Amino acid sequence: MITLRPLRETDIPLIRSWPPYPAEFSELDYCLRAGGWIDEYRNKPRSTILVAMDAGEIAGFSILSGDGRGSAEFRIALHPSRIGNGSGKTILHRTLEYCFADMTIRSVRLIVRKNNLRALALYAANNFQATGECIEEIMGKPVEFFRMEIDRRTFFLETRT
Repeated sequence: MITLRPLRETDIPLIRSWPPYPAEFSELDYCLRAGGWIDEYRNKPRSTILVAMDAGEIAGFSILSGDGRGSAEFRIALHPSRIGNGSGKTILHRTLEYCFADMTIRSVRLIVRKNNLRALALYAANNFQATGECIEEIMGKPVEFFRMEIDRRTFFLETRT
């Protein structure tokens, strides 16, 4: 059973030592390494990094970064061995439960690479709505993204059905 807990300093070297992602996801590997998402968000105001634990091992981590106006940005990274086995769905759901327990958060938004078909399917199946597109520079290269969002009401309506 996957549970979430706050990131500990001792988790960081473990995450950074994960093997590379499979070729299909090799462009996402940067988020795990030094200078990646953990370094970007661990001291950022209104940001929380949650480690997903399963059977005593780190299955992945998620990030919530509030904007102070009722919205939070979401990011997720899985251990390479957890890609495609349902862990992403569980971590997403548990992270949204954690986030929306804060009554000041009304919506969660994210960006997802246009070519990351698995992630797009996950977010669509969990009622995230497309809100636009953007281009971000990742490791010196422009990358196309979709913007997506879910609000508190939609999340709680869907978890009851």
